[in-house]
Amino acid sequence: MEKRDKALVVFSGGQDSTTCLFWALKRFKEVAVVTFDYGQRHALEIDCATKIANEQQVKQYILNMDLLNQLAPNALTRDDIDVQAGENGGLPNTFVPGRNLVFFSFAGILARQIGAQHIITGVSEADFSGYPDCRDNFMKSLNVTINLAMDEQLLLHTPLMWRNKAEVWALADELGVLDYIRQNTLTCYNGIIADGCGECPSCLLRKHGLELYLEKKVKA
Repeated sequence: MEKRDKALVVFSGGQDSTTCLFWALKRFKEVAVVTFDYGQRHALEIDCATKIANEQQVKQYILNMDLLNQLAPNALTRDDIDVQAGENGGLPNTFVPGRNLVFFSFAGILARQIGAQHIITGVSEADFSGYPDCRDNFMKSLNVTINLAMDEQLLLHTPLMWRNKAEVWALADELGVLDYIRQNTLTCYNGIIADGCGECPSCLLRKHGLELYLEKKVKA
C-alpha cells in the first residue's frame, strides 16, 4: 500500500477526534489512530478511545507522554485543580502549554514509521477555547517544520478547522454516525461519557452545538 492511501488520526475518543476518524475512514484505504497518555484527568478517556478503535477495527497506538504532566500541571492533568474558564481574554486553565506541539511532532514520527502520509486532527479555530495551538497558522507552520525535520512530505489535515460545534454535528450526521458519536464519545471534563455532566465548559459547548444543529435540521 502506498503512503498516500494510509492515514493516522490523532485520537482521544472525544466528539471531534471521533468525527475525524469516520471522516478519514471514508477517504483512505487504511487508517490507524494514535492516543496520548499524558496523565489526563480521567483515564477513562483512553479506555473510551480504545473501545471505539476496537469497534471500528482500526489499529491504535498509545504513546506515554507523562512528561507533559510534569512540565505543565493544569486542570486537565490534576484532579485537585478545578476547571475554570479564562478571564479577561486569558486562556482557560485547561490549556496545556506545548501539548499540540509535542503531540503532532510525535504523530509525525509515528506516521513516518508506519508509512502513513496523512495525519488527521480535530483542532478548530472556529469553536475553540482560545488555545493558540489549535489555530490554522500554527498547524500549517508545524506541517512545514515536521517535513523539514524529517525530509518527508506528510500532510496534516484539519477537517474541523472552520466548523463550529453545530457544524461538527452536521458532519457527523452526514457521515451517518451522529448517534454513535453522541452515545460513545467522551468530551466531559468530569469524565462522563455521552452527553456528559451538562455543566462543564466542554459539555455546554457540545450541548449547545447539538441543539443548534437539531433545531436547524427540523426547520430544513
